[in-house]
Amino acid sequence: MTPSAHSTSSVNGIFSILLSGGVLVAGAGVSGLGTAKLLREAGVFFAVADDNEANRAAVHEATGCRTMTTAEAAERVTEYPLVVTSPGWRPDSPLLLAAQDMDCTVIGDVELCFLLDQNSFFGPPRDWLVVTGTNGKTTTTGMLARIMEEAGTYTGKRAEACGNIGIAVGDALLSAPRIDVLVAELSSFQLHWSHDLTADAGLLLNLADDHIDWHGSFEAYAEAKAKVLTYSTAVAGIDDEHVRAYAGKSGRSDIIGFTLGEPEDNQVGIVDGSIVSRIGAQPATITRIDGIEPAGTAGTLDALAAAAVAITRGATPAQIDRALHSYEVSGHRGAVVHSADGVDWIDNSKATNPHAADSALRGAGDGKIVWVAGGQLKGADVDKLVADHASQFRAVALLGVDREEIARAVDKHAPDVPVFLTDSTDPEDAMRAVVEFAAGQARPGDAVILAPAAASLDMYSGMAQRGNIFADAARALAGKHDV
Repeated sequence: MTPSAHSTSSVNGIFSILLSGGVLVAGAGVSGLGTAKLLREAGVFFAVADDNEANRAAVHEATGCRTMTTAEAAERVTEYPLVVTSPGWRPDSPLLLAAQDMDCTVIGDVELCFLLDQNSFFGPPRDWLVVTGTNGKTTTTGMLARIMEEAGTYTGKRAEACGNIGIAVGDALLSAPRIDVLVAELSSFQLHWSHDLTADAGLLLNLADDHIDWHGSFEAYAEAKAKVLTYSTAVAGIDDEHVRAYAGKSGRSDIIGFTLGEPEDNQVGIVDGSIVSRIGAQPATITRIDGIEPAGTAGTLDALAAAAVAITRGATPAQIDRALHSYEVSGHRGAVVHSADGVDWIDNSKATNPHAADSALRGAGDGKIVWVAGGQLKGADVDKLVADHASQFRAVALLGVDREEIARAVDKHAPDVPVFLTDSTDPEDAMRAVVEFAAGQARPGDAVILAPAAASLDMYSGMAQRGNIFADAARALAGKHDV
């Protein structure tokens, strides 16, 4: 369908600009290429700016569009009243600053997808369920998608996870067979660049320091995330003090809360080991938490959040129960990757900041743990994390560029706990060393938990490689020591 087929009288200001043509896509990487293909499919005139010649060539070959460097684009920016940026582009990027100085509108690629979808460029508008927060996004999105898939066997609506997991949002719009329900995990970057994105439901899990270097402050980061509380239905993790504060500032009285405690009206919580909903007139028992993956506090919160959104979309307790108990945790998010000599080895490589590591360690319950940690702290403070879990530690094994900082916190709060540091910068040798130490320290009934509290790029290609090497080393070495 071409833009000329639409009336502009009922669309918002940004979409009116889109209809007039003259869209500049900032970035020709994976996201930019996807945006270019979407615009071509929609029949909108556009150009793409990027300083990588190979990327420019690839997007031109795929779409036939005009391409240019960012310097050329900055000089010609008045020709493009709408700029669609890839999510990784910082707000202080020269091209984006030039666009804003010339009163151009800058939006993100996800908002472009939303505007095109809601104005029926690709068939009837879809249902949009957006999940965000500092930690737990991927698991919650996966759980919610699984519930909506289960519900879809009765409603006929096909649901799928998209955004930062599953498939890209643009690909979801073009998918055949059609996807009717988009369960989208969105980052603070994507939400920062949104203006008129008003999904059917928005879920804010939690808030903690993250990506401060990109946003400039915690407040700016949190405000980007909290945009989801303006959506048609809003669900909030009310056990988190920052989320509570933003929910309070929203001015809304209809925000649905989820909590580990007993739920009050318009909340979902826990009663006698079961998820219970008090959304609507009558309380309803949804499912037992026993057997839901991942086990522990973090997994329970994710299940509560997914259930709360699903209830607002008409999913039944039976559908939620079947979906949550058939959901299998994604890699590197709390999966038990090996068991030997009475010791479980748990890969939570996704715990790339102290807040996520806190959830991972709490998931171990009251048992003793050997903590494997370290990497790039990016300025995050680990003191409180170590203090809160000091009594759990059987031993601590550290690797990565900021290992000494974590070691100092352990020495301060758990001075009697054995600590091992490896100076190796070889990814496999370093992990082998910490795993061998952990295998020698763990006792039957303990857990060895990789919860780094730090990013991985000082040594690994990403958190997935770090987790995979941990799992391989655990399987190779765990059974070789008398414990």
